[in-house]
Amino acid sequence: MPDLVAPPGWPDAVRPPGAPDWDRTAVAYLLDCCPADFRGYRVLRHHPFVLAQFAEHFVEGQCRAVQEGLASVRTSLKGQVRPDVVDTAAEIWLEQGAALMRTRRAVGLIGEALRGRTFLARL
Repeated sequence: MPDLVAPPGWPDAVRPPGAPDWDRTAVAYLLDCCPADFRGYRVLRHHPFVLAQFAEHFVEGQCRAVQEGLASVRTSLKGQVRPDVVDTAAEIWLEQGAALMRTRRAVGLIGEALRGRTFLARL
């Protein structure tokens, strides 16, 4: 049996694809990436592939929102708050953008694994 491989960007909270109960940990992670009320939909809890598609779209929407927020933060806050507050707000958008990029990659990798992709160890 080959070693179980989790590719770079795979979330720590999710067991590698093929490990016992890996899909259960994937569902928990994906639900954490979505609005809390998604947990109330049985189809999302019981069909990881469907949940992965929902999570991919939701996280992508968040990424677009961060880009829009960052693009407008300096002009929308100029004159309303001190310049150092504007700078701090821009830094927060950048931090959130970086975190969401990692989440987007992780959600995408989980989706690929659920579609049957096998990840191989690189030498």
